[in-house]
Amino acid sequence: MIDAGWLNIGSLILGLVAWIIPTINLAGDKKQKNKKWVALTIISFSACAIAICFQIFYNLYLVKIEDFAALADTMRGVAVASTVLVIVTILLNALTLFLYRNRDAL
Repeated sequence: MIDAGWLNIGSLILGLVAWIIPTINLAGDKKQKNKKWVALTIISFSACAIAICFQIFYNLYLVKIEDFAALADTMRGVAVASTVLVIVTILLNALTLFLYRNRDAL
Protein backbone atom coordinates (compact mmCIF):
# COMPACT_ATOMS: atom_id res chain seq x y z
CA MET A 1 0.00 0.00 0.00
CA ILE A 2 1.27 3.44 -0.89
CA ASP A 3 1.74 5.90 1.93
CA ALA A 4 -1.09 8.43 1.71
CA GLY A 5 1.33 11.36 1.85
CA TRP A 6 2.60 10.41 -1.60
CA LEU A 7 -0.85 11.09 -3.01
CA ASN A 8 -0.42 14.81 -2.23
CA ILE A 9 3.08 14.89 -3.70
CA GLY A 10 1.91 13.03 -6.81
CA SER A 11 -1.01 15.39 -7.14
CA LEU A 12 1.29 18.43 -6.98
CA ILE A 13 3.72 16.98 -9.51
CA LEU A 14 0.97 15.98 -11.95
CA GLY A 15 -0.67 19.39 -11.55
CA LEU A 16 2.61 21.05 -12.50
CA VAL A 17 2.97 18.67 -15.47
CA ALA A 18 -0.53 19.65 -16.60
CA TRP A 19 0.62 23.28 -16.74
CA ILE A 20 4.21 22.80 -17.95
CA ILE A 21 3.33 20.77 -21.05
CA PRO A 22 1.14 23.41 -22.72
CA THR A 23 3.52 26.16 -21.58
CA ILE A 24 6.41 24.43 -23.33
CA ASN A 25 4.16 23.89 -26.34
CA LEU A 26 3.36 27.60 -26.43
CA ALA A 27 6.98 28.66 -25.93
CA GLY A 28 8.19 26.42 -28.77
CA ASP A 29 9.37 27.57 -32.15
CA LYS A 30 6.54 29.62 -33.65
CA LYS A 31 7.51 28.88 -37.25
CA GLN A 32 7.97 25.14 -36.87
CA LYS A 33 4.88 22.96 -37.06
CA ASN A 34 4.69 20.77 -33.99
CA LYS A 35 2.83 17.61 -34.95
CA LYS A 36 2.70 16.34 -31.36
CA TRP A 37 0.61 19.15 -29.87
CA VAL A 38 -2.60 17.06 -29.84
CA ALA A 39 -0.92 14.21 -27.95
CA LEU A 40 0.67 16.66 -25.52
CA THR A 41 -2.71 18.32 -24.91
CA ILE A 42 -4.22 14.93 -24.09
CA ILE A 43 -1.34 14.19 -21.71
CA SER A 44 -1.84 17.58 -20.05
CA PHE A 45 -5.55 16.98 -19.45
CA SER A 46 -4.81 13.45 -18.26
CA ALA A 47 -2.25 14.72 -15.74
CA CYS A 48 -4.83 17.22 -14.48
CA ALA A 49 -7.47 14.51 -14.07
CA ILE A 50 -5.10 12.12 -12.28
CA ALA A 51 -3.95 14.93 -9.96
CA ILE A 52 -7.55 15.52 -8.91
CA CYS A 53 -8.12 11.77 -8.51
CA PHE A 54 -5.13 11.62 -6.16
CA GLN A 55 -6.76 14.30 -4.01
CA ILE A 56 -10.02 12.34 -3.96
CA PHE A 57 -8.13 9.21 -2.89
CA TYR A 58 -6.37 11.20 -0.17
CA ASN A 59 -9.73 12.44 1.12
CA LEU A 60 -10.99 8.85 1.04
CA TYR A 61 -7.97 7.87 3.13
CA LEU A 62 -8.84 10.58 5.68
CA VAL A 63 -12.40 9.26 5.88
CA LYS A 64 -11.19 5.67 6.31
CA ILE A 65 -8.94 6.62 9.23
CA GLU A 66 -11.75 8.83 10.54
CA ASP A 67 -9.61 11.97 10.65
CA PHE A 68 -12.56 14.26 10.08
CA ALA A 69 -10.77 17.27 11.56
CA ALA A 70 -8.07 17.04 8.88
CA LEU A 71 -10.73 16.55 6.24
CA ALA A 72 -12.64 19.61 7.42
CA ASP A 73 -9.43 21.68 7.61
CA THR A 74 -8.21 20.83 4.13
CA MET A 75 -11.37 20.50 2.05
CA ARG A 76 -11.69 24.19 1.16
CA GLY A 77 -8.06 24.33 0.03
CA VAL A 78 -8.46 21.18 -2.04
CA ALA A 79 -11.59 22.57 -3.69
CA VAL A 80 -9.92 25.89 -4.53
CA ALA A 81 -6.70 24.27 -5.75
CA SER A 82 -8.62 21.78 -7.91
CA THR A 83 -10.68 24.56 -9.43
CA VAL A 84 -7.59 26.64 -10.22
CA LEU A 85 -5.86 23.57 -11.66
CA VAL A 86 -8.76 22.79 -13.99
CA ILE A 87 -9.31 26.40 -15.11
CA VAL A 88 -5.64 27.11 -15.84
CA THR A 89 -5.20 23.75 -17.60
CA ILE A 90 -8.21 24.42 -19.80
CA LEU A 91 -7.04 27.96 -20.62
CA LEU A 92 -3.48 26.91 -21.48
CA ASN A 93 -4.63 24.03 -23.66
CA ALA A 94 -7.32 26.16 -25.33
CA LEU A 95 -4.66 28.73 -26.18
CA THR A 96 -2.46 25.95 -27.57
CA LEU A 97 -5.40 24.68 -29.64
CA PHE A 98 -6.12 28.16 -30.97
CA LEU A 99 -2.49 28.87 -31.93
CA TYR A 100 -1.71 25.48 -33.46
CA ARG A 101 -4.99 25.26 -35.33
CA ASN A 102 -4.13 28.54 -37.04
CA ARG A 103 -0.53 27.38 -37.72
CA ASP A 104 -1.69 24.15 -39.29
CA ALA A 105 -3.97 26.10 -41.62
CA LEU A 106 -1.01 28.08 -43.01
